[in-house]
Amino acid sequence: MAYRVCFVCTGNICRSPMAEHVFRRRVEEAGLDGLVVVDSAGTGGWHEGDGADPRTVSVLDENGYTSEHTARRFRSSWFPALDLVIALDEGHLRELRELARTPDEAARIRLLRSYDPAAGAGLDVPDPYYGGREEFEECLEMVEAASEGLLAAVRAELEDRTP
Repeated sequence: MAYRVCFVCTGNICRSPMAEHVFRRRVEEAGLDGLVVVDSAGTGGWHEGDGADPRTVSVLDENGYTSEHTARRFRSSWFPALDLVIALDEGHLRELRELARTPDEAARIRLLRSYDPAAGAGLDVPDPYYGGREEFEECLEMVEAASEGLLAAVRAELEDRTP
């Protein structure tokens, strides 16, 4: 059974789709595609059915990532099917923990930058939505930096599952 990771931000048009595409590439490069399923969602439904923000698409495309995306809202009913739910900031972390129905579900929620040893105390990936191109590029840098540590953690989980 595949290991399932879902990235969650506010509207699922900026940070979480960016994290989804970056991490999916890391999974593919590691030869784990098929073993790890990656997707994303938002805590709110304002953008359900929309594509990613054009600035997200532009930054992803210019850095060699895929960018196909349709926004959706995270549902608490998804928890049983997910192994890891990755919040992009503390606000998302709180909202997701409120949606968790059991301690086991709450234990699956982590902040993305907690996987970046260089992140220090500030673990939020700031929302680039109200900024310009530079904020989207900074978001990508933070996501890329944390993705290596996240990949190592997922790889360890997969190894623990192997009999």
